[in-house]
Amino acid sequence: MTHISPVDQNALWNGPGGQIWVAQQAILDGLFQPLADLLVAELPDTVTQLLDVGCGTGASLLAAAAARPSAHCTGLDISAPMLDLARQRAELAGLDVDFIVADAQRHPLPAATYDWIQSRLGVMFFEDSQAAFANLHRAAAPGAGLRFIAWRSAAENPFMTTAERAIGDVLDLPPRVPGAPGQFAFADGERVRQVLQAAGWKEIEVVAVDLPCFIARDDLPDYVGQLGPLGLALRSMPPAQAAALRDRALAAFTPFIEGNRVRVDAACWRVSARA
Repeated sequence: MTHISPVDQNALWNGPGGQIWVAQQAILDGLFQPLADLLVAELPDTVTQLLDVGCGTGASLLAAAAARPSAHCTGLDISAPMLDLARQRAELAGLDVDFIVADAQRHPLPAATYDWIQSRLGVMFFEDSQAAFANLHRAAAPGAGLRFIAWRSAAENPFMTTAERAIGDVLDLPPRVPGAPGQFAFADGERVRQVLQAAGWKEIEVVAVDLPCFIARDDLPDYVGQLGPLGLALRSMPPAQAAALRDRALAAFTPFIEGNRVRVDAACWRVSARA
């Protein structure tokens, strides 16, 4: 069995992980459009200073900036290549948006500034979640709103682990450790509540939402072969070996195919709080 070692998050998102998300931006934005829509629907008319944490290539940030043109919007992410693309997209859309390449856990954000802080799947990767949300709380204006969407458990999101389960007997991918930084770090909703409370946030609500998402069937090979733990592992393999493993993993996605599209039921938490 081939063993794949864990990777450093900063190196990943400024290296192959960030590059893959840039290359697959259109697929991923289409897939997670319902999540961005949910965040936009939450935006108050009165927002003046918005911070999007882990904004990546910019989908949720640009949607917010377009919906609230009078607000000053800022995107924060650790990934320089992803923010480069987000910046280009903002310029093309004629949106006046600022960007900060930094770790939200440690970056000295301006104090008591933002009256709305949001994130679409961008807050599960902190080394110390309580410290990160305490830092964001310091940057929040009095009474500021916090809204974010995070994945629930791997068991509730079988699509997301189908590829690694399909090839688990031949490729030893890094284990998903419950609570550790990564996609399912916030699987435990009560833990999320405790983290936010300890970081100073009030009026905390952690609500389960299930959002039907879709990608085109023709995009599935690229999704499986390039994204996630399997996609990262395949990059370092000889092409023939990588193609064989990808095709084996692809066969396991048959239950999710509906005609010319692939259904992904995103089991998430919708989290709200106030400073």
